[in-house]
Amino acid sequence: MTWSTGLLGFAAGLLISVATAPVGVSGAVFLLPVQISVLGVPSPAVTPTNLLYNVVAGPGALLRHHRAGTLRGPLTRLLVLGTVPGVVVGAVIRVFAVPGPTVFRLLIAVLLLPLGSWLCLRTLRRATRTAPGREPSARAVTRLAMAVGVAGGIYGIGGGSLLGPILVGRGMPVAKVAPAALAATFVTSAVGAGTYALLSLTTTGDIAPYWSLGLACGLGGLCGGYLGARLQPRLPETVLRLLLGVLALGVGGLYAVQILR
Repeated sequence: MTWSTGLLGFAAGLLISVATAPVGVSGAVFLLPVQISVLGVPSPAVTPTNLLYNVVAGPGALLRHHRAGTLRGPLTRLLVLGTVPGVVVGAVIRVFAVPGPTVFRLLIAVLLLPLGSWLCLRTLRRATRTAPGREPSARAVTRLAMAVGVAGGIYGIGGGSLLGPILVGRGMPVAKVAPAALAATFVTSAVGAGTYALLSLTTTGDIAPYWSLGLACGLGGLCGGYLGARLQPRLPETVLRLLLGVLALGVGGLYAVQILR
């Protein structure tokens, strides 16, 4: 890795995490197109590199949430309990069943475009009524977390960018979901990166993470995540919900355009 590539990775991680941390998203899902199209990380190595980014970047926002006392609560435990086994399964699927970048981008576009649209529409409708949505049960949260963990293991995004829109769309406040989603992203990314490292010992191809680039991006995310977490209490709930929906739409649309080119 050259110095210019490292600085570009650091800047990308910093800017992305500042914008995404307030809604409980590490930013790895937006770092993916940068790594593939700009930094030239091949598939499937881009997935564990993104997971490494989450591991390095995660403590920034988590430290801020810990100081604010928002990391405590059962939601964090439920998300970790579901996503950890799911990310291992997703890593195996990514290496052996979904190696091609075209299929990879198609899956992201198909998942995030309707998810972002749903969240934006639900948020706008909610603004016109006072009755809150019904929050999902603990069992439903755990099952959802496991399914998202599988998706996160495949995409290299830790799962927070999927859990956040779904749980917030189901009626949970962003202030409650964001720290729990970031904590689950951090833990599952560590497990997922380790799984890819082990798979690389027995499988040929670009499977191991690009360590130096992942660390450079992660250091930027570490700084940006802390700043983004500090911004969250200053933003209204409706703004945070719309931001989360727009972020999902943005990355889904980006991958859709790349597929059509």
